[in-house]
Amino acid sequence: MKILVTGGCGYLGTILVKKLLNKNFKVVVIDQMWFGNFHKKHKNLRIIKDDFRNINKYRLTKINSIIHLANIANDPGAELSPNLSWEINVLGTEILMNYAKKNKIKKFLYASSGSVYGIKKERKVTENLELVPISLYNKTKMIAEKIIASYSNEIDFFCIRPATICGYSPKMRLDVTVNLLTFNALQRGIMTIFGGKQIRPNIHINDISEVFIHFLLKKLPSGFYNAGFENLSILEIANKISKKVNTKIKIIKNSNDPRSYRQDSSKLLRTGFVPKFGVDYAIDELIEKFNFKKLKNDKNFYTVKTMVRKKIV
Repeated sequence: MKILVTGGCGYLGTILVKKLLNKNFKVVVIDQMWFGNFHKKHKNLRIIKDDFRNINKYRLTKINSIIHLANIANDPGAELSPNLSWEINVLGTEILMNYAKKNKIKKFLYASSGSVYGIKKERKVTENLELVPISLYNKTKMIAEKIIASYSNEIDFFCIRPATICGYSPKMRLDVTVNLLTFNALQRGIMTIFGGKQIRPNIHINDISEVFIHFLLKKLPSGFYNAGFENLSILEIANKISKKVNTKIKIIKNSNDPRSYRQDSSKLLRTGFVPKFGVDYAIDELIEKFNFKKLKNDKNFYTVKTMVRKKIV
């Protein structure tokens, strides 16, 4: 089976592609490599350095499925250039769906975001609740989902709504909650949190990678699937870290990010998926990598800083 992965050189893509290769998939990655390329050469891996919106330039044969990871990531990144965010996250998705339809791709898997729900007071945020995105990034994800769903008569689609991803990847992100707080605790000896009461769902990078493989391998109903298994407040995450690292917690009461929701992933679990990792594992993993000098303060590990430095926006 041959898989096309957009954004396959990113934080999640670096782990997911390696897992796909280990399972004997053939993989084609298309990625602009704004943040570098951490893949090793492999006989079943082809990497194209380009914008995925140019996919029609390439004669790719026998592609069975597409995993669409490429996007302008997170709220601050999207706000840097709203036009670019709409063009890549939304219009780019439509280009890819037309490509999939034209080439009779069997499955289309999309990395959406659990943040499309916005602020929810419900104890269980399930897939049937109304989407109320409160940021530009959230809105682009929601509209991209609608575009994908409009092709449901031609393609089996799976819009995965991941929680905030945590854990180690050679292409790290140090601007997501667990990773950021853990790294600050290790490097600076202090974690600064804004608000702290906001509830955020979390998922380990190994688990979310396996979610995509789960949908590739199984015949399951098309649709929308939450993927998050630990609903924790920002302060609870900081307290977990402080039990493992000698650090201080500085709380600033006012927060410019009010998003708060509890993600329920019962629908995913009913398909037979079993998560094996979690926030505690991620913290331990990051501590170990830091101690062995494999986790460093690389300038490419910050989305916004990298986009500004490389004049992407």
